[in-house]
Amino acid sequence: MKKILLSATALVVAGAFALTGCSSERGGDTGSGSGDDAKGFAADATIGVALPDKTSENWVLAGQLFTDGLEEAGFKADVQYAPASNTVAEQQNQIQAMVTGGAKVIIIGAKDGKQLATQVEAARDAGVTVIAYDRLIENTEAVDYYVAFDNFKVGQLQGQALLDGLAERAGHEAPYNIELFSGSPDDANSAVFFNGAMDVLQPKIDDGTLKVVSGQTEIAQTATEGWKAENAQRRMDSLLTSTYSSETLDGVLSPNDTLARAIITSVQGAGKDVPVVTGQDSEVESVKSIMEGIQYSTINKDTTLLVEQSIKMVGQLQKGEEVDVNDTEQYDNGVKVVPAYLLDPIIVTKENAAEAYANVPSLLEIVNSYK
Repeated sequence: MKKILLSATALVVAGAFALTGCSSERGGDTGSGSGDDAKGFAADATIGVALPDKTSENWVLAGQLFTDGLEEAGFKADVQYAPASNTVAEQQNQIQAMVTGGAKVIIIGAKDGKQLATQVEAARDAGVTVIAYDRLIENTEAVDYYVAFDNFKVGQLQGQALLDGLAERAGHEAPYNIELFSGSPDDANSAVFFNGAMDVLQPKIDDGTLKVVSGQTEIAQTATEGWKAENAQRRMDSLLTSTYSSETLDGVLSPNDTLARAIITSVQGAGKDVPVVTGQDSEVESVKSIMEGIQYSTINKDTTLLVEQSIKMVGQLQKGEEVDVNDTEQYDNGVKVVPAYLLDPIIVTKENAAEAYANVPSLLEIVNSYK
């Protein structure tokens, strides 16, 4: 990365992972997204980073990594978080302030990707490059690039983990009773995760291997507003009361770790055996739960790598170089296909946790403490 370096701590973590992307699977082309890269800008320019609320460990870590990495690369970092409330207005104001303040690039982890078109269009009109980070910004031409883990693959890995866990833990032959949860409807990733999972699960629902006892199989029925744990727990409470008074619940598709723990809390509170539950994000409490044999799986999406790639793209823009992308087909935001750089997610269960976290010292320490 030459001069585009992260903090020393981040480099130790990032250096052990390969930025493999997903070029061998979908897309695979490397090229510029906007055609305007040759402009370049000052090496000490202001770079804006607008992130959503701090409800996830990964968002908290991302803010610190962006601050350290951008400043170490010589840029002025303007890192802002939106509040935890459901309103997106504060993030809209933050982005507008970054434009007014002269930011040359704004990296946006959208609070609501459907409500930022006006702000990113104002950024484009001011000559600012917009990089959507982790969450796609929808319905606007003004998004130049998207950097994320391959979220469709995340869903596929979750779906397969659910099948594997059922075969391992259900204690009986198919059919298996399951329920489906998806993320917040204001997050474009929610549908991508869900569709990836259903790519694996739907054929098994169709052939009778899986039975969604509640009948709730549409994303509108399974959504969890705001990615809030209390909303997932409330829905699981309701499902247990209405559907599982006499039926056994064998598995639950959960899109992330926060919701997985809420679902598990609900089941335990009802005095029932914990089903196979998937997750995502490798949150500390969920890694502990997996090692204790409670939560079945999570996904390792190393935030350090995602931030590192984002800063690399900023460096390429600053020099007027072509920006690396490895997917130019998959991410249609409703108006354009946004050139993307996708990183590979890793499924984690108790069996492979030590290998999966071999280069993440904090999580490896947790794993090893259970040996």
